[in-house]
Amino acid sequence: MAKNAQLEFSEWARKDLLGIARYIARDNPQRARSFVNELRQQCALLLEQPGLGIARPDLAEDLRQLPFGRYLIFFSETDCGILVERVLHSARNISSQFEESSTEK
Repeated sequence: MAKNAQLEFSEWARKDLLGIARYIARDNPQRARSFVNELRQQCALLLEQPGLGIARPDLAEDLRQLPFGRYLIFFSETDCGILVERVLHSARNISSQFEESSTEK
């Protein structure tokens, strides 16, 4: 990966992170902020190690998945760096979430 690689979040990933923060904030606003920061730090590791996680060709071409606690970070490598596509709770129906996001692009 290039030295000046960038970490980008899709619109869906940004919505996912906001939803996660809002859900956690109902009980603990401070933890909501810290948890989302931890998720973002985990995503930043992908710039140094883009091969982390497992391939998920069943969901999208060139898509990879990296677990973080009970959440799954879905990402792909681009010419500019890493694009975080989605951040979803592992209990969700993952394939339906990707069908939803691909139909609304």
